[in-house]
Amino acid sequence: MDQAEAEDFFKNSNQFLHNVAVDNVILGYHDKELKVLLQQPVVFEKWTVSGGYIKKTESIEEAADRIAFSRTGLKNLFLQQFRSFGSPDRSKDVEKNAKTMSRLSGIETPPDYWIFDRFVSIGFYTLTEFSMVQATKGVFDSECRWWPVNDLPPMMFDHQLIVAEALKSLRLHIAHFPIGYELLPEKFTLPEIHSLYETILGKSLDDRNFAKRLMATGIIIKLNETKKIGAHRSPFLYKFDKEKYEEGLRSGVALAF
Repeated sequence: MDQAEAEDFFKNSNQFLHNVAVDNVILGYHDKELKVLLQQPVVFEKWTVSGGYIKKTESIEEAADRIAFSRTGLKNLFLQQFRSFGSPDRSKDVEKNAKTMSRLSGIETPPDYWIFDRFVSIGFYTLTEFSMVQATKGVFDSECRWWPVNDLPPMMFDHQLIVAEALKSLRLHIAHFPIGYELLPEKFTLPEIHSLYETILGKSLDDRNFAKRLMATGIIIKLNETKKIGAHRSPFLYKFDKEKYEEGLRSGVALAF
């Protein structure tokens, strides 16, 4: 832990709202797996999603965007608020206490310090292209890296529930809004986007029906380019029509599979 950064946090902690925070489930897609970016606080065995406090001068969306940028190095990512978490005991964990915080920061932290109070968390999920992310740990973290959503490590607080609820919301949204622009490279094949949707939904989708419905929305464009992936296999490449994609996000599209 950087001592100067820790001291700066405690010195300027009055800039944050108390009792409310943001938890950001940052999702990427790689090797036909949906992955979530997690952070491990220093000396703790458990992991958390990318969360943080909200500054008094910013909206919750701005806080979520700031936190996503601090972990990925990317700005203007897709953010979707999905629910809040407010169980009375959700912020309690045997690993989080004043003694541990004092030892880690080198600053005496009283047991009644505000960071140990009850917190309501606003949950967001963020979509980003895996290969573009520069995973960066926070001030109080020992590590920040990707984990498969189906193989999570031990999680602090209620963060396993937060990840599960984010995935549930993503699966609901995918039936009504276009998703994929943020998770795929600029150019992709129909089998690649088909695999993405199957991975998110956790079920098989009929190839022909999927392609027909997706093309009918007009959100993807067939290119006069192919991708050579083997002998006699060169599927056409596609890309998203950004204008129609953004209109689909605003107005919705019929994509129930």
